[in-house]
Amino acid sequence: MSLTLVMIIAVAICILVIFVSALTTSKAYTTVKHTVDPLENNPHLQNMGENKHNSDEETKQ
Repeated sequence: MSLTLVMIIAVAICILVIFVSALTTSKAYTTVKHTVDPLENNPHLQNMGENKHNSDEETKQ
């Protein structure tokens, strides 16, 4: 009898954890707007290119 009760509680906890995980994941995808930075005139890509060029020159010396 007690083993059956423990199994029922364990299954209920697992279902609750899966439900809460799915709920929070769906909220994260619907509230946060995922965007992609454009490639043209992107200062981060220009800085990365300069850093790579500088590191290539340092390795040649």
